[in-house]
Amino acid sequence: MTDADLVELRRDLHRHPEPAWCEFYTTARLVDELEKRDLDALYVGSEALADDRVGVPDDGELSDWLDRARDAGAREDVLARLDGGHTGAVAVAERGDGPTVALRVDIDGLPITESTEADHAPAAAGFRSENEGYMHACGHDAHATIGVGVLDAILDSDFDGTLKVFFQPGEEKIVGGEPMATSGHLDDVDALLAVHVGLDHPTGQIVAGIDGFLAVSQFEATFSGSPSHAGARPEAGENAMQAAATAIGNLYGIPRHADGATRVNVGVIEGGTATNIVPERVRIEGEVRGETTELMEYIDEKARRVLRSAAEMHGCEVEIERAGTAPSAESDDDLREIVADVARDTSGVTSVLDTDHLGGSEDATYLMQRVQEGGGSAAYVGVGTDHPGGHHTSTFDVDEASIDVAVDVLSRSLIECARRRD
Repeated sequence: MTDADLVELRRDLHRHPEPAWCEFYTTARLVDELEKRDLDALYVGSEALADDRVGVPDDGELSDWLDRARDAGAREDVLARLDGGHTGAVAVAERGDGPTVALRVDIDGLPITESTEADHAPAAAGFRSENEGYMHACGHDAHATIGVGVLDAILDSDFDGTLKVFFQPGEEKIVGGEPMATSGHLDDVDALLAVHVGLDHPTGQIVAGIDGFLAVSQFEATFSGSPSHAGARPEAGENAMQAAATAIGNLYGIPRHADGATRVNVGVIEGGTATNIVPERVRIEGEVRGETTELMEYIDEKARRVLRSAAEMHGCEVEIERAGTAPSAESDDDLREIVADVARDTSGVTSVLDTDHLGGSEDATYLMQRVQEGGGSAAYVGVGTDHPGGHHTSTFDVDEASIDVAVDVLSRSLIECARRRD
């Protein structure tokens, strides 16, 4: 694809953001492009994922997003392969007997209403989100496009080895990395790069290997009590709202740990029916994080104890469901060195940082760990892009010049990875 073709693809994906396990149009659009290439294999939907998934929407929500994809022009034969919300794809190109290298990109959007302001480039240029209430507010439209561009660049090179490009669903919910990591497709990978644009780095800056991933575990807790009239018989009810409120306060009071940073947050609370009814059902959504996987597990165990204790204190029951999780990970120095060397010799790159501290979470860590546990190397590469508005905001956008920079750096780095491991 030419640079203009890549921009056109990115803008099409930007128009059609979709949440976790609902990336029907996105996957179908990518399949349209990938099928034009001389690939040795293209695994789509359930072929690209292990069986166990969490956070899958109910049938009604899946059906709604399928209809949206169909209305947007997604092919019926591809949609049939994505049944049940099995989204994403793995493209494989075998070009010799050399090592197997891989690139991971994510493809999902966020539940954010995109800006309509005249100075917001997607609105001004006519490629603002058509799925109102959702947008690509973190650059995954650019990531998916970069994946296609890297595939093209390597197919047009003298690359000797096997290339795999993982188009991963469900990163924003931290639910797609694990089933893709355990699908078997990573088990022969010698070197893996993952990529993210922006992260407060300007266009032209490359971070060769990001560290500082916080391990994360998300949860949903539903408190069940019994209703009564809040005025006439307040003592007759078992107040689920009180149980949830107690839990929230105590979650933030969990003791920190001497070994490193931990985080707790409750981001959603839903429940109750009227001001004069003792609430019988309240649901909260929250998460815990840790500087290491062990620290996350420490605070996760404490959180579950808090939730159970708060329910018992107020005569309620609580059902706790695990949502998305991701471990911590570190970029390997050998790949960090390759990316840095390549970036310093790439047109459009103005500065190179060896590393940076993410301070957040990412389920690319599942794929990174899978490769590392198998004896390979992995690195998480940052590609700077000028973005007006922070990530996960209504005015986020990417500088499309950074797409070409990313394609050049990543494709040349993967070729060099294969050469050095041959």
